[in-house]
Amino acid sequence: MSKRTVNQLVQSYEVTEGAGVTVHRSIGTPALRNLDPFLMLDNFSTDNPDDYIAGFPNHPHRGFNTFTYMIDGHMLHNDSMGNTGNLDPGGAQWMCAGSGVIHSEMPRQTDGRMRGFQLWINLPADKKMTDPAYQDIRPEAVPEVEDENGLIRVLAGQYNDIQGPAEDPNTNVMYIDVTLKPGATFKHTLSESHTAFLYIFEGEAQVADTLLPYHHLAVLSNGDELEINAGTEGARFILVAGKSIGEPIVQYGPFVMNTRAEIEQAMRDYHSNQLVRRKANMKNI
Repeated sequence: MSKRTVNQLVQSYEVTEGAGVTVHRSIGTPALRNLDPFLMLDNFSTDNPDDYIAGFPNHPHRGFNTFTYMIDGHMLHNDSMGNTGNLDPGGAQWMCAGSGVIHSEMPRQTDGRMRGFQLWINLPADKKMTDPAYQDIRPEAVPEVEDENGLIRVLAGQYNDIQGPAEDPNTNVMYIDVTLKPGATFKHTLSESHTAFLYIFEGEAQVADTLLPYHHLAVLSNGDELEINAGTEGARFILVAGKSIGEPIVQYGPFVMNTRAEIEQAMRDYHSNQLVRRKANMKNI
């Protein structure tokens, strides 16, 4: 048994996306280009509707999965093939872009808080041109575990003997939302070789001798034992782990492939209206 420590501490910084929405990005920055199999992590968080009401109008994706988790606020999803879906507080969406999707993600409200995360997860080479698909997850479908230390919501993969509603057979991603009371301790056993990180979005916490401040991402070392101690005001974070793919990553904006030639083909397909080849399958949980 070996304890996980912090290999790298990354402070997120503000990036403008969509139609002017400000997000805090940690993975997908000069400090951390990617973290196989994870390609990008954005945290959106604001109480000002002017910061997000323009939303994320139609934009393309190819070659990877996205996982969007809404903590506060509402988001309406549409794609160019007629699929629609809603993300409510506490709900999530797993989207396999596969061979190609053009979609929009637009807030449904005019005031109130908007808070959540979007994580990009790579696909292996033999799955990049698979048919696109959506999995919309209602808040009540997310299992919760509450004890004297706090609350854990299991969104994807397996946590102890609890299975989350979203599954990725390519990377076995585990994605949990952990809320710890002041001074509480969280312990968990992870697969020793899986890439793992946590992102603090309330309070602060500590792993081994490393303090994890608000809006920071901690890349964890290899190991199978993880212990996280909350600060005096408690802590809330997402903990994510998954099996690395170990293939070349060539990314150009919303296209993630294995070679430059595949990226150039994606761009040609997009500009010639050939990107979307199949209507995405949609599943609601």
